[in-house]
Amino acid sequence: ISVVTGVAQGVSEQRKRNADASNQTRMLKFHVDVWVDASLRKGKGAELHDTILTLRKDKVWVEAKSPITRQPADVAHHPFTGFYLEYPDDNRGFCRGLVSTISVDPPMLNWIYVDKDTYEVKYAARSGSIMHHVGDFDWTTDANEDSCITLDGFEGFVAVEEEDGVWALYFDMDDDGLKSKRKGRKAVEVHLQRRIIVGQE
Repeated sequence: ISVVTGVAQGVSEQRKRNADASNQTRMLKFHVDVWVDASLRKGKGAELHDTILTLRKDKVWVEAKSPITRQPADVAHHPFTGFYLEYPDDNRGFCRGLVSTISVDPPMLNWIYVDKDTYEVKYAARSGSIMHHVGDFDWTTDANEDSCITLDGFEGFVAVEEEDGVWALYFDMDDDGLKSKRKGRKAVEVHLQRRIIVGQE
């Protein structure tokens, strides 16, 4: 029975790989806009609505965006600019990862991951991310291109105020409101909406 199970699992993994390879929409680059449910848009939650994800100092941040350019208000901060890609690890089954550029010039790619100890959302090369939670990333629906990002099948992303007005992105791995990770800091549930970058082939 174990041989049959192993073969079935292998076939299932290969089907997932083939489906992703043929799905070019997963390879389209996108920025990530952040929005907050209407019921949470008061106090600190209000300042997080209609913001953007940025990458700096090895972490992913939730920051204000320009209403004109729709890019980070602080032009020195790099916006998440990424796409879905299979995470390369022979010791895992198929795992859909998420990569982003970390700078414009040179346009280096890093893997997005959740720190296994702190639940912070961070970025690193493969060597820095492999020991952490690197996927399975996906989106909520195929119905439109502006769907929201999921990890392991759910939208558990939370913005945590690390300093006054400075918000870092976390993932609620334990689905408990980050009780053991917040350390008394303000936390607000957020949705990460994909915004496809126009002009891609």
